[in-house]
Amino acid sequence: MKDGPNIARIAALIGDPARADILTALMADRALTATELAGIAGVTKQTVSAHLAKLVDARLIAVEAQGRHRYFRLAGHDVAQLLEALMGVAFRTGAVRLRSSPREPALRKARVCYDHLAGELAVAAFEAMLMRGWFLARPGELRLTDTGRAELARLGIDVLALDAGRRPACRMCLDWGERRHHLAGAVGAAVLRHVLDTGWARRLPDSRVVAFNPWGERAFREEFLLA
Repeated sequence: MKDGPNIARIAALIGDPARADILTALMADRALTATELAGIAGVTKQTVSAHLAKLVDARLIAVEAQGRHRYFRLAGHDVAQLLEALMGVAFRTGAVRLRSSPREPALRKARVCYDHLAGELAVAAFEAMLMRGWFLARPGELRLTDTGRAELARLGIDVLALDAGRRPACRMCLDWGERRHHLAGAVGAAVLRHVLDTGWARRLPDSRVVAFNPWGERAFREEFLLA
């Protein structure tokens, strides 16, 4: 039986080392130019143009022109979810490039997973929110409760805006480092924005690392983790 979507083409596109590096870089939810992506992938501008054309054609990434520049980003949340799942499998099977990296502890502690917070702090916060009754988790379903809505509103997160978009309000995302879930979806993205807007943490340049300052980490733990 060969019915249904053909995954071989997508798998082949992602499986190329240079294209894999490009897609991983775009997991930081920042639009990058072809020149920037060529440097990340370690290929020439001509070669990266060919890779980008294939990824755009497959609708794995999207391109936006601003003046003379063209910026590339992941085509959607489903692509980001696929890549995070692949990272989890790679981590579990030992295909890891982080062991010798000085940023590895920081990356495991807190990082961007497309547009939401991942890492040890994010996993601990999500588990605490579940225990506090902010979410109702069932097989294949995660729902924000009235308690969760009230707590998010108390923090200044616009709950009504979370319901207005097309994307799921909340979903579980398997964390590749912790092998447990962190919070994704519109609520997860809103929590990350709150963390950054309040100054609790900042994004490190050219990295997925989210660096909490000491008082910001204390505030995050007080609001989201169990005391």
